[in-house]
Amino acid sequence: MSALAAAPHVPVLLAEVLDALAIAPGEVHVDGTFGAGGYSSAMAMAQARVFAFDRDPDAIREGQAVADAHGIMLIPGEFSRMVELLAEHGIGKVSGITLDIGVSSMQLDRVERGFSFQSDGPLDMTMSQDGMSAADFLNSAAEEEIADIIYRYGEEPRSRRVARAIVEARPLERTSQLAAVVRRALGHKPHDKKDPATRTFQAIRIHVNRELEELERALDAAETLLEEGGRLAIVTFHSLEDRIVKQYLRKRSGGEGAGSRHLPARAVADAPTFARPAKPVRAGAAELARNPRARSATLRAAVRTSAPASSTRSNRA
Repeated sequence: MSALAAAPHVPVLLAEVLDALAIAPGEVHVDGTFGAGGYSSAMAMAQARVFAFDRDPDAIREGQAVADAHGIMLIPGEFSRMVELLAEHGIGKVSGITLDIGVSSMQLDRVERGFSFQSDGPLDMTMSQDGMSAADFLNSAAEEEIADIIYRYGEEPRSRRVARAIVEARPLERTSQLAAVVRRALGHKPHDKKDPATRTFQAIRIHVNRELEELERALDAAETLLEEGGRLAIVTFHSLEDRIVKQYLRKRSGGEGAGSRHLPARAVADAPTFARPAKPVRAGAAELARNPRARSATLRAAVRTSAPASSTRSNRA
C-alpha cells in the first residue's frame, strides 16, 4: 500500500480554496503543487478537468494511483513551466490555478529527504531530488554567500555568526550536524518556543530549490494561462512567499500608486490583468485544532480580467 493510500492528506484551507475557485463542471483547472493530491482530488470531485504538476519524483510515483482514480492528468515538472507543459497536452487557457507554496508535509516527514531537523537524515533538501543539495552548497560556498542566503531567505539577524560556524564545522553531511552547529552558534535551551535552527533550514531549502524565483515565474505563467474570469488561488506559509504574491497581485490589479510630487506618474498605465484581490484568508479555530500547520497559512485569491498578459504586451512592444 502506498504512503498516500495509508495516510490520506487533507490540505490546509481546502474549503476556502474551493470557494475561491468556484469550479463549474467541465472547467479545466490546474493544481501546480500536487503533493499528496488533496487539492487535485477535491477539484476533480467538483467535476473539474484537472491537470496537476509536481517536481518531486516521489509525489509523481506515489500519486499516480490517486490521479488515476480521479481522472487527473499528473505531469512531472516545475509549476513555473505550466505554459509549455500544458501546451504539450493541447491546453492554452484554463479556468483556475491553485498553488500551495513551499515544502510539503510528505517531504518534511521523510527523514531521508533531509528537510527537517526533527530527525537525523542526509543533508539533501532537494525537491526534485536532483541538482545541488544543501550539503553541496554549505560545503562549497563562501562564508559571505552563506550568510547572505541565511539573512535573505531565513530573515536571520545573526546570519554572519551562523555562517562562520558552518564554515568552521565543514564538512557537513547530516541534518543533525547542521542543527547542532546553528544551535551552538545562536544559543539554544530545550524549553525555547522556537528552535534557532528553523530559520537557517528554511533559508537553505529556499535557496537550493530556487523557490522564490519559481514562484515569481509561476505567477507570470498563471497570468498567461488564465482565461477571462479565471480564478487564481495561492496558499503561502511564510512572509517571503506571501509578500511576493501580495505585491504581484497589487501591481497586476492596478493597486500601485499613480505617482506623486516626488515620483513621476507612469505615462500610460497598463490595463489591470487581475481584478482587485479579495482580502487574505486564514484558517479558523476548527482547522487550527485539527492541523497546527495551518496556523501560518495565508490564502490570496484573484480573478483574471480580459487584459492581455504582461508578457504578451512586452513581446509586442
